[in-house]
Amino acid sequence: MRILVVEDEKKIASFVSKGLAEMGFNPLVCHRGDDALHLATTERFDAIVLDIMLPGRDGLSVLRQLREQHNTVPVILLTARDGLSERVEGLNLGADDYLAKPFSMEELIARLRAIRRRLSGGGLNIQRYEDLTLNLITREVSRAGCKIDLTAREYALLEYLMRSPGRVLTRTQICEQVWDYHFDPGTNVVDVCIQRLRRKLDDGHDVKLIQTVRGVGYALKAGS
Repeated sequence: MRILVVEDEKKIASFVSKGLAEMGFNPLVCHRGDDALHLATTERFDAIVLDIMLPGRDGLSVLRQLREQHNTVPVILLTARDGLSERVEGLNLGADDYLAKPFSMEELIARLRAIRRRLSGGGLNIQRYEDLTLNLITREVSRAGCKIDLTAREYALLEYLMRSPGRVLTRTQICEQVWDYHFDPGTNVVDVCIQRLRRKLDDGHDVKLIQTVRGVGYALKAGS
């Protein structure tokens, strides 16, 4: 999931971003309401974690603008513990959930996963392709019943591939979705990660699942 984190307190924003990345999410941080509205209307996010108290434009104003533009991206509001009226107003404006500060990362991640379950059709937490299985909740990966240990980045890459089996994904697309790079990093970071993932998934199996399409990119597709 690509998550926009909007929080003006930089220490909190850094803590949330790091925690999300460690659990396999793809966070992007901004600190001002105006920037948040621009990003939310020009880029695709799976959810927004939105503080109410922001410089430039407050979180409720951002939420109001998004809903007036028929933007249905899920929004979790961050509110002061005693901000009952703000929470009520936020929910009436179309927020999907809220968390009162201070909050635990465990609870935020659980709420984001609940949003993912809802968006994927009400509980489709298991991704499968051939004999490969990925659990979106526990983040466990196995092939032919054997567990495979992946790093957070390898897991994010595999999840992205498994959401579009058979589709060729370019290096640029992978960089944007898995690394959140919107420019050419000038390195072979994608190829290196693909090689590591391929060794873990395909070594010892006759059917190879990660295919290279020369000059284009990679695809999750059964082959030899």
